[in-house]
Amino acid sequence: MSYVERLLAQDERVVFVTRQHWLTLLPAILVDVGLAIVITALSVGGYVLSPPFTLLGLLFLLAPLGHFLTRFTSWRNEQYIVTNRRVMEIRGTFRKYVSDSSLEKVNDVVMEQSALGRLLDYGHVRIITGSDIGVNSFRHIAHPIRFKTAMLDQKAYLGGFPPPDNGEVNPEEVPDLLARLNDLRQRGIITEEEFRREKRELLEHL
Repeated sequence: MSYVERLLAQDERVVFVTRQHWLTLLPAILVDVGLAIVITALSVGGYVLSPPFTLLGLLFLLAPLGHFLTRFTSWRNEQYIVTNRRVMEIRGTFRKYVSDSSLEKVNDVVMEQSALGRLLDYGHVRIITGSDIGVNSFRHIAHPIRFKTAMLDQKAYLGGFPPPDNGEVNPEEVPDLLARLNDLRQRGIITEEEFRREKRELLEHL
């Protein structure tokens, strides 16, 4: 059982998982590759570390390698998770940090994407809640639109609009579902765009 699975409550399931975009690793990659090139040139070229110290110089390559592996492991273990009940932020390799916000307390979600972010599919997401924390900021996360959509969909389901069962909806239930969907829109739980998308999908079952 994974660490995330141990955090889940009964009947809670993971809906979407993302991390910071791989672009956040680029500074570490550039620094470590540059340092490795310098160490190799000085060692093999014999400019500073001439034999028999060449092998010792090459051992210094473990420094940039170790630094990158540490940074990569930290990136790998930083997760942003949407479940059917809450939003979770998990950080740390050995010492874990876990923060979560109940979907019921989410008041608004703000997403920011630069031109490069739209091109490479990353951005910043701010979750505004009614808790003491107030705002949770997730910066440079990959797939921010999918993350936001998954979160708002699950919040809508908690508000009374049920998720489709394997994509199948009884045509007789469509009018009632449309009425409940409209109620969620009027209460501000879902946006106008989400209302139209869900409405279009429901009408396809008629």
